[in-house]
Amino acid sequence: MPVLVLALLVLLVGCAQQQTVLEVDEEVVVARQSFSFTEGEKFDLMPKYTVSPGDTLDVLFQIRTWLEKDTFNISVDHTVAVKFIYTPELNEEQLVRPNGMISLPYIGEYYVVGKTPKQVEQELKKAYAGILKDPEIYVQVPEFQSAIKELKRDLHTAPRGLSRLVTVRPDGYVTFPMVGEVMAAGRTIEALNTELNRDYEQLISGLHVDLFLERHSGSLVYVLGAVNEPGAFTIVKPISVAQALALAGSYNDDAQLDSVIVARHHQGKVIATRIDLSRSGALGGRKPMFYLMPDDLVFVPRTRISEAAQIARQVSEALMFRGWHITVESVSIDEL
Repeated sequence: MPVLVLALLVLLVGCAQQQTVLEVDEEVVVARQSFSFTEGEKFDLMPKYTVSPGDTLDVLFQIRTWLEKDTFNISVDHTVAVKFIYTPELNEEQLVRPNGMISLPYIGEYYVVGKTPKQVEQELKKAYAGILKDPEIYVQVPEFQSAIKELKRDLHTAPRGLSRLVTVRPDGYVTFPMVGEVMAAGRTIEALNTELNRDYEQLISGLHVDLFLERHSGSLVYVLGAVNEPGAFTIVKPISVAQALALAGSYNDDAQLDSVIVARHHQGKVIATRIDLSRSGALGGRKPMFYLMPDDLVFVPRTRISEAAQIARQVSEALMFRGWHITVESVSIDEL
């Protein structure tokens, strides 16, 4: 009797397993999934690209001297000419000093930065009213692109002309010409470009930059455990766990595909999930195909993992391989 019961159980289990396997010439739609907090991802493209350490950015400078502006304010890189109609011996033409001043006869230092030529004319007429009998004065700015001309000269004599290549350092910062250090890692190209244009406009009116990704450091996934070639692998789009195993030379004979662990950084924690790859659509089953994102880690155990504590412990040991240095308590378990 026990033998008969055992045989029936084996038969039932076999039938249940067969229900999850595709028949010859059968077509089914296999779902695609990932962690619960990535709901809505289509897995055809990477999420919005953010700059990473090791990326090389191309900074293309544009000098927009043709743009019409409502007002023209004097700046420190301008040359100001003050003309006295009836006393031309007092005429002055000076480069505005870094403190925003020019020096004029009788009145000494005079602040001009941020003022329009017309404002300067009106103020000087009042200042000279008690000094000159008829202070008829007009103000010109004959040289107002000194900084732009100097920048053009520097850029045109450089090997790359109007562009510069900059590399994101391991600390996430980039050193841009004139602006200095800017945190770039974790930000989109668009957001970084907007900030740079704001900073450059403050330095030199009319200076605009376009930012391009010249070379990316590569999006990696990590495959460890019972695979033939464990290590880090570059991906250019989201891939499934089965595809990641193919990159790692496939799984070993003793791999427990029903207990594959995937770990991902999320909001300061490491989230781990266990998937049953043996019933995945990638291996002929009907279960959803689990998709990986950059920096995910896949661990294929050699023994079946059945408890959350085991998952946390093995994930912690696997993550030490690439320096995540986490504790068991910091691993969240999301079983599928």
